[in-house]
Amino acid sequence: MSNQNYTLARQIFADWGVDTEAAMDRLAQIPISMHCWQGDDVVGFEAKTGASGGGIQATGNHPGRARTPDELRTDLEFAYGQIPGNHRLNLHAMYLDTDANPDRDEIEYDHFAPWVEWAKEQGLGLDFNPTFFAHAKADDNLTLSHPDAGIRDFWIEHGKRSREIAARLGAELNSACVNNIWVPDGYKDTPVDRMSARVRLETSLDTMFADAHDPAQMLDAVESKLFGIGVEACTVGSHEFYLGYAIRNKTLLCLDMGHFHPTESVADKLSSVALSLDQILLHVSRPMRWDSDHVILLNDDILQMAQELVFADLLERTRIGLDFFDATISRTAAWVIGTRNMQKALLRALLMPREALMAAEASMDNTARLMLTEEFKDLPTGSVWAEFCARHSVDQGQALIGSLSAYDSHVSSRS
Repeated sequence: MSNQNYTLARQIFADWGVDTEAAMDRLAQIPISMHCWQGDDVVGFEAKTGASGGGIQATGNHPGRARTPDELRTDLEFAYGQIPGNHRLNLHAMYLDTDANPDRDEIEYDHFAPWVEWAKEQGLGLDFNPTFFAHAKADDNLTLSHPDAGIRDFWIEHGKRSREIAARLGAELNSACVNNIWVPDGYKDTPVDRMSARVRLETSLDTMFADAHDPAQMLDAVESKLFGIGVEACTVGSHEFYLGYAIRNKTLLCLDMGHFHPTESVADKLSSVALSLDQILLHVSRPMRWDSDHVILLNDDILQMAQELVFADLLERTRIGLDFFDATISRTAAWVIGTRNMQKALLRALLMPREALMAAEASMDNTARLMLTEEFKDLPTGSVWAEFCARHSVDQGQALIGSLSAYDSHVSSRS
Protein backbone atom coordinates (compact mmCIF):
# COMPACT_ATOMS: atom_id res chain seq x y z
CA MET A 1 0.00 0.00 0.00
CA SER A 2 1.32 3.43 -0.88
CA ASN A 3 2.60 5.49 2.03
CA GLN A 4 1.90 9.18 2.48
CA ASN A 5 5.35 10.23 1.29
CA TYR A 6 4.89 8.35 -1.96
CA THR A 7 1.37 9.67 -2.47
CA LEU A 8 2.70 13.21 -2.22
CA ALA A 9 5.70 12.42 -4.43
CA ARG A 10 3.47 10.87 -7.07
CA GLN A 11 1.46 14.07 -7.28
CA ILE A 12 4.57 16.25 -7.43
CA PHE A 13 5.94 14.25 -10.33
CA ALA A 14 2.55 14.27 -12.03
CA ASP A 15 2.67 18.06 -11.95
CA TRP A 16 5.84 17.76 -14.04
CA GLY A 17 4.16 15.34 -16.43
CA VAL A 18 5.94 12.27 -15.04
CA ASP A 19 4.14 9.01 -14.22
CA THR A 20 5.87 7.40 -11.24
CA GLU A 21 3.92 4.16 -11.63
CA ALA A 22 5.15 3.77 -15.20
CA ALA A 23 8.71 4.51 -14.08
CA MET A 24 8.61 1.82 -11.39
CA ASP A 25 7.03 -0.69 -13.76
CA ARG A 26 9.81 -0.07 -16.27
CA LEU A 27 12.53 -0.34 -13.65
CA ALA A 28 11.17 -3.69 -12.51
CA GLN A 29 11.73 -5.04 -16.03
CA ILE A 30 15.47 -4.17 -16.14
CA PRO A 31 17.69 -7.05 -14.99
CA ILE A 32 21.16 -6.29 -13.68
CA SER A 33 23.79 -8.99 -14.22
CA MET A 34 25.60 -9.17 -10.88
CA HIS A 35 29.16 -10.49 -11.08
CA CYS A 36 30.16 -13.53 -9.04
CA TRP A 37 33.80 -12.46 -8.60
CA GLN A 38 33.06 -9.76 -6.02
CA GLY A 39 32.21 -12.54 -3.57
CA ASP A 40 35.63 -14.23 -3.45
CA ASP A 41 38.11 -11.57 -4.64
CA VAL A 42 38.49 -13.06 -8.15
CA VAL A 43 40.00 -16.33 -6.85
CA GLY A 44 37.67 -18.88 -8.46
CA PHE A 45 37.33 -22.59 -7.76
CA GLU A 46 39.88 -24.23 -10.01
CA ALA A 47 42.38 -26.70 -8.64
CA LYS A 48 44.90 -25.29 -11.12
CA THR A 49 45.05 -21.60 -10.46
CA GLY A 50 47.90 -19.16 -10.59
CA ALA A 51 48.46 -15.52 -9.81
CA SER A 52 45.69 -13.14 -10.78
CA GLY A 53 47.61 -11.52 -13.62
CA GLY A 54 46.18 -9.46 -16.42
CA GLY A 55 46.01 -6.33 -14.29
CA ILE A 56 43.30 -7.90 -12.14
CA GLN A 57 43.76 -7.60 -8.40
CA ALA A 58 41.42 -7.35 -5.44
CA THR A 59 43.06 -5.60 -2.49
CA GLY A 60 42.21 -5.99 1.18
CA ASN A 61 41.60 -8.81 3.63
CA HIS A 62 38.13 -8.20 5.00
CA PRO A 63 36.86 -11.40 6.65
CA GLY A 64 34.12 -13.49 5.06
CA ARG A 65 35.42 -14.34 1.60
CA ALA A 66 33.49 -17.20 -0.02
CA ARG A 67 35.77 -20.24 -0.29
CA THR A 68 33.49 -22.74 -2.02
CA PRO A 69 30.69 -22.64 -4.61
CA ASP A 70 28.14 -23.34 -1.87
CA GLU A 71 29.39 -20.43 0.25
CA LEU A 72 29.35 -18.15 -2.78
CA ARG A 73 25.80 -19.17 -3.67
CA THR A 74 24.68 -18.61 -0.07
CA ASP A 75 26.16 -15.12 -0.13
CA LEU A 76 24.54 -14.40 -3.48
CA GLU A 77 21.15 -15.52 -2.20
CA PHE A 78 21.45 -13.10 0.68
CA ALA A 79 22.48 -10.26 -1.66
CA TYR A 80 19.68 -10.87 -4.15
CA GLY A 81 17.26 -10.87 -1.23
CA GLN A 82 18.19 -7.23 -0.53
CA ILE A 83 17.81 -6.06 -4.13
CA PRO A 84 14.39 -5.29 -5.63
CA GLY A 85 13.47 -6.95 -8.92
CA ASN A 86 14.62 -10.05 -10.82
CA HIS A 87 18.21 -10.17 -11.96
CA ARG A 88 21.03 -12.25 -13.42
CA LEU A 89 24.38 -13.71 -12.38
CA ASN A 90 27.56 -13.24 -14.38
CA LEU A 91 29.87 -16.29 -14.08
CA HIS A 92 33.52 -16.55 -15.03
CA ALA A 93 34.82 -19.86 -16.34
CA MET A 94 37.14 -20.14 -13.31
CA TYR A 95 34.03 -20.60 -11.11
CA LEU A 96 33.29 -24.17 -12.16
CA ASP A 97 31.66 -26.47 -9.57
CA THR A 98 32.99 -30.00 -10.01
CA ASP A 99 35.18 -32.65 -8.42
CA ALA A 100 37.00 -32.98 -11.74
CA ASN A 101 40.18 -31.08 -12.49
CA PRO A 102 39.89 -29.83 -16.08
CA ASP A 103 42.32 -27.40 -17.60
CA ARG A 104 40.83 -24.37 -19.34
CA ASP A 105 40.78 -26.11 -22.72
CA GLU A 106 38.87 -29.06 -21.21
CA ILE A 107 35.92 -27.38 -19.49
CA GLU A 108 32.43 -28.66 -20.27
CA TYR A 109 28.85 -27.79 -19.40
CA ASP A 110 28.70 -30.48 -16.70
CA HIS A 111 31.35 -28.59 -14.73
CA PHE A 112 28.83 -25.75 -14.33
CA ALA A 113 25.58 -27.72 -14.09
CA PRO A 114 25.16 -27.04 -10.32
CA TRP A 115 25.03 -23.33 -11.11
CA VAL A 116 22.19 -23.95 -13.55
CA GLU A 117 20.14 -25.92 -11.05
CA TRP A 118 20.65 -23.20 -8.48
CA ALA A 119 19.76 -20.46 -10.99
CA LYS A 120 16.53 -22.28 -11.80
CA GLU A 121 15.64 -22.41 -8.10
CA GLN A 122 16.41 -18.72 -7.70
CA GLY A 123 14.72 -17.58 -10.91
CA LEU A 124 17.94 -16.06 -12.27
CA GLY A 125 19.41 -15.81 -15.74
CA LEU A 126 23.10 -16.55 -16.24
CA ASP A 127 25.81 -14.81 -18.24
CA PHE A 128 29.31 -16.16 -18.84
CA ASN A 129 32.93 -15.17 -19.42
CA PRO A 130 35.89 -17.26 -20.54
CA THR A 131 38.81 -16.70 -18.15
CA PHE A 132 41.94 -15.65 -20.07
CA PHE A 133 43.99 -14.75 -16.98
CA ALA A 134 45.31 -16.44 -13.81
CA HIS A 135 46.91 -19.28 -15.74
CA ALA A 136 50.45 -20.36 -16.60
CA LYS A 137 49.72 -19.92 -20.30
CA ALA A 138 48.84 -16.26 -19.67
CA ASP A 139 51.97 -15.36 -17.71
CA ASP A 140 53.28 -13.22 -20.58
CA ASN A 141 50.01 -11.23 -20.69
CA LEU A 142 49.50 -12.66 -24.17
CA THR A 143 46.83 -15.24 -25.00
CA LEU A 144 44.90 -15.05 -28.28
CA SER A 145 47.60 -12.79 -29.76
CA HIS A 146 50.58 -14.81 -28.52
CA PRO A 147 53.31 -15.44 -31.15
CA ASP A 148 53.30 -19.13 -30.14
CA ALA A 149 50.58 -20.90 -32.16
CA GLY A 150 50.31 -23.62 -29.51
CA ILE A 151 49.41 -21.11 -26.82
CA ARG A 152 46.96 -19.40 -29.13
CA ASP A 153 45.34 -22.76 -29.90
CA PHE A 154 44.98 -23.50 -26.18
CA TRP A 155 43.10 -20.25 -25.60
CA ILE A 156 41.05 -20.60 -28.79
CA GLU A 157 39.84 -23.97 -27.54
CA HIS A 158 39.01 -22.42 -24.16
CA GLY A 159 36.99 -19.75 -25.94
CA LYS A 160 35.16 -22.30 -28.08
CA ARG A 161 34.23 -24.38 -25.07
CA SER A 162 33.08 -21.28 -23.19
CA ARG A 163 30.75 -20.39 -26.05
CA GLU A 164 29.33 -23.93 -26.04
CA ILE A 165 28.81 -23.77 -22.27
CA ALA A 166 27.18 -20.33 -22.52
CA ALA A 167 24.81 -21.57 -25.23
CA ARG A 168 23.80 -24.50 -23.05
CA LEU A 169 23.27 -22.18 -20.07
CA GLY A 170 20.96 -20.04 -22.19
CA ALA A 171 19.07 -23.06 -23.48
CA GLU A 172 18.60 -24.57 -20.02
CA LEU A 173 17.34 -21.32 -18.56
CA ASN A 174 15.41 -20.18 -21.65
CA SER A 175 17.25 -16.85 -21.52
CA ALA A 176 20.04 -15.77 -23.84
CA CYS A 177 23.42 -15.94 -22.10
CA VAL A 178 25.86 -13.15 -22.92
CA ASN A 179 29.33 -14.65 -23.36
CA ASN A 180 31.81 -11.80 -22.95
CA ILE A 181 35.37 -12.04 -24.28
CA TRP A 182 38.10 -10.03 -22.58
CA VAL A 183 41.78 -10.89 -22.92
CA PRO A 184 44.67 -9.23 -21.05
CA ASP A 185 46.95 -9.15 -24.10
CA GLY A 186 49.43 -6.31 -24.28
CA TYR A 187 52.98 -5.09 -23.72
CA LYS A 188 54.66 -3.48 -20.74
CA ASP A 189 57.04 -1.56 -22.97
CA THR A 190 56.53 -0.10 -26.43
CA PRO A 191 56.30 -2.77 -29.13
CA VAL A 192 57.64 -2.25 -32.64
CA ASP A 193 55.00 -4.41 -34.37
CA ARG A 194 51.47 -3.78 -33.10
CA MET A 195 49.92 -4.87 -36.37
CA SER A 196 51.07 -8.49 -36.20
CA ALA A 197 49.70 -8.86 -32.68
CA ARG A 198 46.33 -7.44 -33.72
CA VAL A 199 46.19 -9.64 -36.80
CA ARG A 200 46.84 -12.67 -34.57
CA LEU A 201 44.08 -11.56 -32.18
CA GLU A 202 41.61 -11.05 -35.01
CA THR A 203 42.42 -14.42 -36.56
CA SER A 204 42.06 -16.17 -33.19
CA LEU A 205 38.71 -14.52 -32.58
CA ASP A 206 37.50 -15.49 -36.04
CA THR A 207 38.43 -19.11 -35.37
CA MET A 208 36.81 -19.03 -31.97
CA PHE A 209 33.57 -17.58 -33.38
CA ALA A 210 33.46 -19.88 -36.39
CA ASP A 211 30.66 -22.10 -35.04
CA ALA A 212 27.29 -20.36 -35.08
CA HIS A 213 25.00 -20.49 -32.05
CA ASP A 214 21.34 -19.62 -31.71
CA PRO A 215 21.16 -15.97 -30.52
CA ALA A 216 18.15 -16.94 -28.44
CA GLN A 217 20.59 -19.00 -26.37
CA MET A 218 23.93 -17.19 -26.58
CA LEU A 219 25.18 -13.74 -27.56
CA ASP A 220 28.86 -12.98 -28.16
CA ALA A 221 30.39 -9.82 -26.74
CA VAL A 222 33.92 -8.38 -27.00
CA GLU A 223 35.49 -6.05 -24.44
CA SER A 224 38.28 -3.52 -24.83
CA LYS A 225 40.65 -1.94 -22.34
CA LEU A 226 42.91 1.12 -22.33
CA PHE A 227 45.76 -0.41 -20.32
CA GLY A 228 46.53 -2.45 -17.21
CA ILE A 229 49.38 -3.46 -14.93
CA GLY A 230 51.99 -5.13 -17.11
CA VAL A 231 50.47 -3.80 -20.35
CA GLU A 232 51.03 -0.10 -19.86
CA ALA A 233 52.49 0.53 -23.33
CA CYS A 234 50.05 -1.26 -25.60
CA THR A 235 46.78 -3.14 -25.23
CA VAL A 236 46.23 -5.34 -28.28
CA GLY A 237 42.43 -5.37 -27.85
CA SER A 238 41.95 -1.61 -27.77
CA HIS A 239 38.62 0.19 -28.02
CA GLU A 240 39.19 0.92 -31.70
CA PHE A 241 40.09 -2.70 -32.40
CA TYR A 242 36.97 -4.12 -30.78
CA LEU A 243 34.64 -1.42 -32.06
CA GLY A 244 35.60 -2.33 -35.60
CA TYR A 245 35.47 -6.04 -34.85
CA ALA A 246 32.01 -5.84 -33.28
CA ILE A 247 30.63 -3.86 -36.21
CA ARG A 248 32.11 -6.23 -38.80
CA ASN A 249 31.06 -9.40 -36.99
CA LYS A 250 27.80 -8.20 -35.41
CA THR A 251 28.75 -9.05 -31.85
CA LEU A 252 27.88 -7.01 -28.78
CA LEU A 253 30.46 -4.43 -27.76
CA CYS A 254 31.21 -4.31 -24.04
CA LEU A 255 31.91 -0.85 -22.66
CA ASP A 256 33.53 -1.19 -19.23
CA MET A 257 33.50 2.07 -17.31
CA GLY A 258 36.93 1.29 -15.84
CA HIS A 259 38.59 0.58 -19.18
CA PHE A 260 38.93 4.12 -20.49
CA HIS A 261 40.83 7.24 -19.54
CA PRO A 262 39.43 8.69 -16.28
CA THR A 263 38.39 11.88 -18.08
CA GLU A 264 36.39 10.04 -20.77
CA SER A 265 32.62 9.76 -20.45
CA VAL A 266 31.45 6.26 -21.25
CA ALA A 267 27.88 7.58 -21.25
CA ASP A 268 28.83 9.81 -24.18
CA LYS A 269 29.96 6.76 -26.17
CA LEU A 270 26.59 5.00 -26.02
CA SER A 271 24.73 6.92 -28.68
CA SER A 272 27.78 6.88 -30.98
CA VAL A 273 28.33 3.12 -30.93
CA ALA A 274 24.57 2.45 -30.98
CA LEU A 275 24.40 3.87 -34.49
CA SER A 276 26.55 0.96 -35.72
CA LEU A 277 25.69 -1.86 -33.28
CA ASP A 278 22.50 -3.76 -32.60
CA GLN A 279 23.25 -4.40 -28.92
CA ILE A 280 25.63 -3.15 -26.26
CA LEU A 281 26.97 -4.70 -23.06
CA LEU A 282 27.89 -2.49 -20.10
CA HIS A 283 30.24 -3.32 -17.27
CA VAL A 284 29.44 -0.68 -14.68
CA SER A 285 32.33 0.10 -12.38
CA ARG A 286 34.02 3.03 -10.64
CA PRO A 287 37.66 3.69 -11.51
CA MET A 288 39.70 6.09 -9.44
CA ARG A 289 43.07 6.20 -11.16
CA TRP A 290 42.73 3.36 -13.67
CA ASP A 291 40.79 0.10 -13.79
CA SER A 292 40.55 -0.02 -9.99
CA ASP A 293 36.97 -1.32 -9.98
CA HIS A 294 35.58 0.32 -6.86
CA VAL A 295 31.97 -0.24 -5.80
CA ILE A 296 29.78 2.09 -7.82
CA LEU A 297 28.33 5.14 -6.12
CA LEU A 298 25.27 7.14 -7.09
CA ASN A 299 27.57 9.72 -8.65
CA ASP A 300 27.50 11.80 -11.82
CA ASP A 301 29.09 9.07 -13.95
CA ILE A 302 26.38 6.56 -13.08
CA LEU A 303 23.58 9.11 -13.33
CA GLN A 304 24.76 10.21 -16.78
CA MET A 305 25.02 6.59 -17.93
CA ALA A 306 21.46 5.86 -16.83
CA GLN A 307 20.12 9.07 -18.36
CA GLU A 308 21.73 8.26 -21.71
CA LEU A 309 20.23 4.77 -21.68
CA VAL A 310 16.77 6.20 -21.07
CA PHE A 311 16.87 9.30 -23.25
CA ALA A 312 18.46 7.52 -26.22
CA ASP A 313 15.98 4.63 -26.01
CA LEU A 314 18.78 2.13 -25.46
CA LEU A 315 17.37 0.09 -22.59
CA GLU A 316 16.04 -2.62 -24.88
CA ARG A 317 19.37 -2.86 -26.70
CA THR A 318 21.70 -2.79 -23.70
CA ARG A 319 22.67 -5.54 -21.27
CA ILE A 320 23.70 -4.04 -17.94
CA GLY A 321 26.34 -5.90 -15.95
CA LEU A 322 28.50 -4.93 -12.99
CA ASP A 323 32.26 -5.32 -12.59
CA PHE A 324 33.86 -4.26 -9.33
CA PHE A 325 35.70 -6.08 -6.55
CA ASP A 326 36.73 -4.65 -3.22
CA ALA A 327 38.19 -6.88 -0.50
CA THR A 328 38.45 -4.07 2.05
CA ILE A 329 34.71 -4.11 2.81
CA SER A 330 31.85 -6.58 3.17
CA ARG A 331 31.57 -8.35 -0.15
CA THR A 332 27.83 -8.89 0.14
CA ALA A 333 27.27 -5.26 1.09
CA ALA A 334 29.29 -4.25 -1.98
CA TRP A 335 26.99 -6.30 -4.23
CA VAL A 336 23.84 -4.87 -2.66
CA ILE A 337 24.94 -1.25 -2.57
CA GLY A 338 26.38 -1.31 -6.07
CA THR A 339 23.40 -3.01 -7.69
CA ARG A 340 20.89 -0.81 -5.90
CA ASN A 341 22.82 2.30 -6.94
CA MET A 342 22.55 1.22 -10.58
CA GLN A 343 18.82 0.80 -10.08
CA LYS A 344 18.51 4.16 -8.33
CA ALA A 345 20.26 5.85 -11.22
CA LEU A 346 17.92 4.21 -13.72
CA LEU A 347 14.90 5.24 -11.65
CA ARG A 348 16.07 8.85 -11.53
CA ALA A 349 16.45 8.85 -15.30
CA LEU A 350 13.01 7.31 -15.76
CA LEU A 351 11.53 10.00 -13.51
CA MET A 352 13.00 12.93 -15.44
CA PRO A 353 10.60 15.10 -17.50
CA ARG A 354 12.07 13.69 -20.70
CA GLU A 355 9.63 15.20 -23.19
CA ALA A 356 9.97 18.69 -21.75
CA LEU A 357 13.76 18.47 -21.67
CA MET A 358 14.05 17.17 -25.20
CA ALA A 359 11.58 19.74 -26.49
CA ALA A 360 13.59 22.55 -24.88
CA GLU A 361 16.79 21.28 -26.45
CA ALA A 362 15.19 20.80 -29.86
CA SER A 363 14.00 24.40 -29.81
CA MET A 364 17.47 25.52 -28.67
CA ASP A 365 16.03 26.92 -25.45
CA ASN A 366 19.11 26.15 -23.38
CA THR A 367 17.86 28.25 -20.49
CA ALA A 368 14.72 26.13 -20.13
CA ARG A 369 16.81 22.96 -20.36
CA LEU A 370 19.10 24.20 -17.58
CA MET A 371 16.19 25.25 -15.35
CA LEU A 372 14.41 21.92 -15.80
CA THR A 373 17.56 19.90 -15.18
CA GLU A 374 18.41 21.75 -11.99
CA GLU A 375 14.90 21.95 -10.55
CA PHE A 376 14.49 18.23 -11.09
CA LYS A 377 17.28 17.59 -8.59
CA ASP A 378 14.95 18.79 -5.81
CA LEU A 379 12.13 16.35 -6.66
CA PRO A 380 11.43 13.53 -4.16
CA THR A 381 12.98 10.62 -6.04
CA GLY A 382 13.87 9.01 -2.72
CA SER A 383 10.19 8.57 -1.87
CA VAL A 384 9.59 6.75 -5.15
CA TRP A 385 12.60 4.50 -4.51
CA ALA A 386 11.27 3.72 -1.03
CA GLU A 387 7.93 2.74 -2.54
CA PHE A 388 9.67 0.56 -5.12
CA CYS A 389 11.58 -1.24 -2.37
CA ALA A 390 8.44 -1.71 -0.30
CA ARG A 391 6.55 -3.24 -3.23
CA HIS A 392 9.41 -5.72 -3.70
CA SER A 393 9.61 -6.48 0.03
CA VAL A 394 13.20 -5.39 0.53
CA ASP A 395 14.61 -3.20 3.31
CA GLN A 396 16.05 0.27 2.99
CA GLY A 397 17.64 2.81 5.29
CA GLN A 398 18.54 1.68 8.78
CA ALA A 399 16.82 -1.69 8.32
CA LEU A 400 19.00 -2.40 5.28
CA ILE A 401 22.15 -1.36 7.11
CA GLY A 402 21.19 -3.68 9.97
CA SER A 403 20.68 -6.62 7.62
CA LEU A 404 23.95 -6.04 5.79
CA SER A 405 25.91 -5.68 9.03
CA ALA A 406 24.33 -8.78 10.59
CA TYR A 407 25.18 -10.95 7.58
CA ASP A 408 28.72 -9.62 7.48
CA SER A 409 29.16 -10.59 11.13
CA HIS A 410 27.68 -14.01 10.39
CA VAL A 411 30.30 -14.85 7.73
CA SER A 412 33.25 -13.16 9.41
CA SER A 413 34.37 -16.42 11.05
CA ARG A 414 35.37 -17.88 7.67
CA SER A 415 39.12 -18.36 7.67
